[in-house]
Amino acid sequence: MDIKDPAEKTDEELANTALDNQEYFYYLMKRYEKRLLSYILHISNFSSGDAEDVLQEVFIKTYKNLRAFDKSLKFSSWIYRIAHNETISEYRRKKASVSTISLDDKDTEIIMKSLKSSHDIKEDLHKKDIKEKVREVIYALPAKYREVLILRYIEDKDYQEISDILKKSMGTVSTLVSRAHKHFKKEARKRKLDMLI
Repeated sequence: MDIKDPAEKTDEELANTALDNQEYFYYLMKRYEKRLLSYILHISNFSSGDAEDVLQEVFIKTYKNLRAFDKSLKFSSWIYRIAHNETISEYRRKKASVSTISLDDKDTEIIMKSLKSSHDIKEDLHKKDIKEKVREVIYALPAKYREVLILRYIEDKDYQEISDILKKSMGTVSTLVSRAHKHFKKEARKRKLDMLI
């Protein structure tokens, strides 16, 4: 397949030709580096430098395994799965604590808007202390719930993609998201943040 302009090609088309022409893989890296770095930072407590090292390993593993790319998956799901696995592996090697993951104000607002009830908390979200309390609630969640919320609302992945990334059934993903909502509400109540639920 002849690819003249990589910008006009899908991820899957680029992945299929990247072994023959490394320029196409470089283009894929450019498409994904910011998103994957953000994802790695969200699900870990790594420093920027450590997260960049993990990202480099993700790209190395992705390139080495391009021939094994499962074409029934979206390329984005496949590379996120590699990023997930590599982050978890590095986390275990470092025995790091996930309780200090970093969500910025924008991320906090996205999650809150997605989880909130019919109550309009837009003005509350602009208050720094509310945002900080929201982060505390998110950090208090078990890792499995925190991660599905990040994938669903920060990374904007649908249930099928989350299923592919985490290698869990769609039913399990749906259950995890539902339970994450319940845990979020429970933690918010503990902190007397009823305006968030």
